Amino acid sequence: MISTVRVCLVVLGVCLAALGLAACGGGGGGGGGSEAKTLEPSAAKNASGEVSWCIGKDTSGAFKTAVEKFNQQNPKVEAKLVELPESADLQREQQIQRLRAKSNECDVLGMDVIWTAEYAASGWLYNLTPAVEAKESEFIPSTVETVEYEGKKWALPFNTNAGFLYYRTNEVSKPPATWEQVYKEAQKDNGLVYQGERYEGLTVNFLELLYSAGGKVLSEDGKTVEINSPQTSEVLEFMREGVEDGAVPKAVTTYEEESSRRSFESGHATFMRNWPYAYALGKESPVASEFAVAKFPGYAGNEGAGVVGGYNLGISAYTDNPAGSLAFAEFLTTEPVQKEMFLKATLPAVATAVYEDPEVKKEIPFTEELLKAVEQAQARPVSPVYTEISEAIYDNTFEVLNGRTSAKSATSKMSSEIEEALQRF
Repeated sequence: MISTVRVCLVVLGVCLAALGLAACGGGGGGGGGSEAKTLEPSAAKNASGEVSWCIGKDTSGAFKTAVEKFNQQNPKVEAKLVELPESADLQREQQIQRLRAKSNECDVLGMDVIWTAEYAASGWLYNLTPAVEAKESEFIPSTVETVEYEGKKWALPFNTNAGFLYYRTNEVSKPPATWEQVYKEAQKDNGLVYQGERYEGLTVNFLELLYSAGGKVLSEDGKTVEINSPQTSEVLEFMREGVEDGAVPKAVTTYEEESSRRSFESGHATFMRNWPYAYALGKESPVASEFAVAKFPGYAGNEGAGVVGGYNLGISAYTDNPAGSLAFAEFLTTEPVQKEMFLKATLPAVATAVYEDPEVKKEIPFTEELLKAVEQAQARPVSPVYTEISEAIYDNTFEVLNGRTSAKSATSKMSSEIEEALQRF
């Protein structure tokens, strides 16, 4: 299995590296929030007609297979796949162009988890709260968090992801229990690599520590900035010291997912923070027999925390076939389809039961660790202006890592920039 999924994993890694970098859209039709129409689960029972599914390029063939199986099992509804580019930025751009034009070309939208609030606030989605709640017990709880905005659920979870701590088993006997210990061990051995370039990946790496420290970016309702906190300054200082004392190489500020992976696989790092896609590739590298993975350790006396990745399934407010769209979206979240997506496309399932499947456990060696990683993960800040929030985070964190500003100054500036973004929406 390791060799057969290699190409799929490389594509997944590249996609993850590109998530969430485009500017916010806004200005949709139909009105969001309380004005949005609601789809009840019963609507899918007597569905008929045609449905188009707009999502990124089907590099593995798994999406096409799912469409074919749905059509075979649902003769009254005909689904078709509309492939968008591999780049998450371009996917979002093309979807938004259609939504702003109130086009009915896309019925079911394959949406990165960070797009939920923007699409919902712009009035581009049906409210799927009843449909999600009818199946909610089947989903990993953290994946449901990614479909929520202002008390409603706007999509069905489709696939997920969360980071791992990779460690060299010939250099450390077991994964450290805390990030503080990781950095201490890294300083003694060959260091820790992660995604420190000025982009979305750095936001994720920062949030993993901030969440574990008990910090927050926004209030629960998403309207108040809470990042100007002792936890934020502490995390930034911790990351800065890691670079300064040699636990983390200075070159990490140029690293994205793939550069981190190559450094680890060439034996230049004892630890690595990366996504699960790097596991199979690592098993074909010079360190194949000398590494393992674990969920994230704790920090500052608290439990470890990850950040949820993946895609969800929204239903366009401009669809001519909401019932058929819901029927198809629900089909894609069923256990058999989730299992096939996991095995064929290496898209981690949102259905908890899939992780207990004997075939899945056999074919994907890190299944148990991945479930733990997703369960400990949290959603990124839920806001229509998430892209601007992320930019404020990674810009200021990058400056701290490079020694160009203090943790305290970066915390203050980060907070001010996020506040300005909220006010502009």
